[in-house]
Amino acid sequence: MGTSAGALAGSLFAAGYEPAQLASILREKPPLAYLSLNTELWRGVFSLDGAVERLRELLPATFEELPTRFACGVVDARGRYRVVTSGPLPEAVAASAAVPCLFRAVSIPGLQDGPFQDGGKVDRVGLRPWRRLGAPPPSRTLCHVIDRSSPFSGDDDVKRAAAESGGGARVLLVRSPRSRQSLAGLEASTFEMQYAAARSRAAAALSLLPAEALSQLDAV
Repeated sequence: MGTSAGALAGSLFAAGYEPAQLASILREKPPLAYLSLNTELWRGVFSLDGAVERLRELLPATFEELPTRFACGVVDARGRYRVVTSGPLPEAVAASAAVPCLFRAVSIPGLQDGPFQDGGKVDRVGLRPWRRLGAPPPSRTLCHVIDRSSPFSGDDDVKRAAAESGGGARVLLVRSPRSRQSLAGLEASTFEMQYAAARSRAAAALSLLPAEALSQLDAV
C-alpha cells in the first residue's frame, strides 16, 4: 500500500524492480523533465501528463497485471479518501502523487468522482483502509512514514491507526525525515545518503522478526 511518493516507489517494487533499480529510475532525470506547465494555474501549477507517460513505460497497464498485490491512496473531487486496487495503474499512481496546488488532479479512466489528488491530503499512511480490504491478515505490517513536508497533510498517527484496525503490536514502524529534494533534480550525494539511511532503518526493524514471519509481511 503506497500513498504519494510511496505510491510511486511501491508500484515499481510491486512490478518487480529491485530497490537499487528503483533508486536508479527515480534519479535518472530531474522530476521537472516529466512535468509541463498547466495552462489553468488555479487547478495546479504543473501537469503530470509526462509523468503518466513515463509510468506507462515502466509499469503494467493495470493493477491486475502486477505480480505483487498493490494499492494506492487518492482523494476524489469531493474530498473523499479512496483506495485504488484495480484498473489503470499509471494514472492511479500519478494521481496519488498529485499534491494539491502544485499538480493538476489526474483522471483515472473508469473511476468515477475524479479527477483525483494525493491521498496524503487525508491519510498519509493508509494503514486502516489497507487492512479493511479483506485480505488475509498479515503476521506483521512494516509501516514506513516520511516526516510531513506540509502542515496541511492528513493523518499519520500510526499508533492510533494500528489500534483501530486491529493488531497494533504487529506494526513495525520506520520513520524517515523529509528528503528536502527538489523538482529540479535529486542531489546525488544527499540522495545516496538518504537512500542508505532509509534502508538501514528498515533493515533494523525487519531484524526483529523471526525468519518465518517475513513471508507474511506486508508494507505501507
